[in-house]
Amino acid sequence: MDCSQFARAVQQNVSQVIIGKADVTELLLAALLTEGHVLLEDVPGIGKTTLAKALARSLDCLFARIQFTPDLLPSDVTGINYYNQKQQEFEFRPGPVLSQVLLADEINRATPRTQSSLLEAMQERQVTVDGQTYPLPRPFLVMATQNPIELEGTFPLPEAQVDRFLMQLGLGYPSQDEEEEILLRYQRDDPLLQLRPVASAAEVLELQRQVKEVHVSADVRHYILQVVRATRGHEAVDLGVSPRGSLALYKASQALAALRGRAYVIPSDVQYLCPPILTHRVHISPQIRLRGRTPQQVVTEITEAVPVPVVE
Repeated sequence: MDCSQFARAVQQNVSQVIIGKADVTELLLAALLTEGHVLLEDVPGIGKTTLAKALARSLDCLFARIQFTPDLLPSDVTGINYYNQKQQEFEFRPGPVLSQVLLADEINRATPRTQSSLLEAMQERQVTVDGQTYPLPRPFLVMATQNPIELEGTFPLPEAQVDRFLMQLGLGYPSQDEEEEILLRYQRDDPLLQLRPVASAAEVLELQRQVKEVHVSADVRHYILQVVRATRGHEAVDLGVSPRGSLALYKASQALAALRGRAYVIPSDVQYLCPPILTHRVHISPQIRLRGRTPQQVVTEITEAVPVPVVE
């Protein structure tokens, strides 16, 4: 199975549960194949949890969900050492983070201390409990959600943690036809219960290896750097995109090209990925926000202003 066949199979499988969000599924697969993580920021009830479960079932991966609340402790995420009276010794009880697809639901409801317990897992694919390090199973994908309109009782994510998410996505409301299809499809049963895997974890690991071989020409590589560096000198931006952002854009472009059946990256791959990868990494000044401009608008302006190379 190559990356394009993998993309079609997973998108078709997920579409049995999630109606009309093939583009979001494609971006999730790009994040998965680059070993990145995704922050879903959208209103409740539009299928974020269902999407995460559908993706995990399609990949035959271990799924875990953490409902973040103010009283959640770091040990509730990573696991604990407890004393086994029968064995007369301490044993490690793994937390939900030791999974392959992890849904961190309403991540901004937990305290900063608990939020930070995910950092080691997201960056280094391991957790450390009482000085002992435990590697995470692979592949490993974190899908975190937060409500963009609810501020009471929430703790905004630190910029260092936001920057560790490869992409920030929103599902958006379905169209009227799509919503009617949802009503009909869920009338008698939950289609998620009938979902069957279309790829194994081992196949995903092999595809992750293949993605790294996708060719990026010097012109496209320079184009990526020009777009990222343009965010650092733009008049509306207080803090531009870091080198982590340029690396994220580079790797995700390789994955998107492979998912679309190509062994090389073209400039339109980069343009398509700029909003989900760069927007949450750009910090615009308060004066610009007061004028009604959003980070996504600024990223779009920057992307359109950078000359696009002609690649044969």
